[in-house]
Amino acid sequence: MSPASWRAWLLSEAPASRLQARLGRATRLGLALGHHPLAVAGVGVLAVLLVVVAIGPWLAPQDPAAQNLDARLLPPGTPGFFLGTDELGRDILSRLLCGARPTLGIVALVAVSVAPLGLVVGSVAGTVGGWIDAVLMRVTDIFLAFPRLILALALVGALGPGLENAVLAIALTSWPPYARLARAETLAVRRSDFIAAARLYGASTPRLVVRHVMPLCLGSVIVRLTLDMAGIILTAAGLGFLGLGAQPPSPEWGAMVSSGRKVLLDHWWVATMPGVAICVVALAFNLLGDGLRDVLDPKDTPTR
Repeated sequence: MSPASWRAWLLSEAPASRLQARLGRATRLGLALGHHPLAVAGVGVLAVLLVVVAIGPWLAPQDPAAQNLDARLLPPGTPGFFLGTDELGRDILSRLLCGARPTLGIVALVAVSVAPLGLVVGSVAGTVGGWIDAVLMRVTDIFLAFPRLILALALVGALGPGLENAVLAIALTSWPPYARLARAETLAVRRSDFIAAARLYGASTPRLVVRHVMPLCLGSVIVRLTLDMAGIILTAAGLGFLGLGAQPPSPEWGAMVSSGRKVLLDHWWVATMPGVAICVVALAFNLLGDGLRDVLDPKDTPTR
């Protein structure tokens, strides 16, 4: 099949199968996203980041945990140490490359936890209503009443420091906004004709939630998730900064910033390099979320 015919098949107005319809929708969204230069830049940065996560340990010029006190606090540009060394003589570039995996691992685990949880809670509350809606929303309000980072600190302090506990704490404090968003979307569609038609055909409430309501809320949740990635990264970095996230000698970016704060005035690069990495990744997620917000806006027609 030639590229022109393949494109025509993907963008057909009358798809012959469900697979063709889904591929066509994904293609239209991709083409529309391509008209947002900043979103494309964010995707590019995240693509590079995924490569670093996959092969970062093999790209590292030094052992990220190897200490060399004779080479401590060398400035950037030193031969053999492109970004300099920290207070224990460890290569900062190697630690950045290897630290992308635990840092982004926290973000990925939180993302796959909070979005489904918030989507289920909000969709069920909006569809069922009544006392179930009241109970679920009051629980959501309780979590929303506390600042995310403060509540995460309390949970990690109770559970103990560590990567797994950090993921659990951030996930437990990040799902309420997604539940609120999904509930609002559900309330807007639950009186629609297609929902009434599905009920007439005998669809049960769980089937209505899973097959009809949740897919309609998914776009908004994805946009909110990409925009919240920056906050999740900063929360994970904050826990690492306070010694409650990944434990030494793991080269987690937040922990690297924490170790560099002691020598920040005289040796700025120790804390600045991982801080810049955190800012770049957070900005990339924000740019992507901004583009997705425009592309997934139902009032706009995706570009073909």
